[in-house]
Amino acid sequence: MIGTLNALVDQVEAVGVDEIDVAAFAREHGTTEYHLRRMFSALAGMPLSEYVRRRRMTLAGAELAAGAPSLLDVAVRHGYGSVEAFGRAFRAVHGIGPADARREGGPLRTQPTLRFRLSVEGSTPMDVTITHHPAFTLVGHAAEVPLIHEGVNPHIQAHIAAIPPEEHARLKALGDAEPSGILAVTADVEPDAPEGATLTYLHGVALKATTAVPDDLDVLRLDDGAWAVFAARGPFPETLQSLWAATATEWFPSNPWRLRPGPSIVRYLEFSGDFASCELWLPVEQA
Repeated sequence: MIGTLNALVDQVEAVGVDEIDVAAFAREHGTTEYHLRRMFSALAGMPLSEYVRRRRMTLAGAELAAGAPSLLDVAVRHGYGSVEAFGRAFRAVHGIGPADARREGGPLRTQPTLRFRLSVEGSTPMDVTITHHPAFTLVGHAAEVPLIHEGVNPHIQAHIAAIPPEEHARLKALGDAEPSGILAVTADVEPDAPEGATLTYLHGVALKATTAVPDDLDVLRLDDGAWAVFAARGPFPETLQSLWAATATEWFPSNPWRLRPGPSIVRYLEFSGDFASCELWLPVEQA
């Protein structure tokens, strides 16, 4: 995967992402577009599309600082059909307009070419179990919330707080499948979604595929498949978020598994507000 990501970066430098069939590229390198984009986003700290935009604007900024005579020519060369669209993208990256960059030479924010390397330090010990799970259903109360990478998500907190205590008890009694107990489910996340993108958060439980679902609950049906179950214990939410990052930086690059489309599930074994013992369930398939 590390070699594949570096090859993708080389392709971006050669032709730009608009000319790359990312799905075909992934197949040629023995993986999937979904896993490739998820790993790029997790390791680079930004979606592939954002990296491409920053690289384009870095190169465009260098041309303008060197005195390129035509703003339109620079815009077209970097994939924009008008000076106006180019100007908006340029300002979003650099904080100044293209004409300012040409006249004053900067300041410009440079995005260096990425180079991925595998850390072999094993800095985050991981207790991992691969389980092959039959089809099951996730049910509960769902809400659309923004993606937040670090710290507590206040939108999720507000959603959970709005669920009455008796409803928590009803959900817990309803669950009859693994993973057991009240679950925190994150779904409908694009493979390289940026922070702030909308996702579906479901607070609920797992049911067998044959169990009847009450009409007043939101439903997410899952096919049978493999899951990687990572155990975590420590300060909340830092430990869980560090574990999520470590799956991308350490576990997936060194194990013959890759992510498949599906939700991530957190099962809390112990929770005290600022401390948690939990399991992170990720849908996987053999690479």
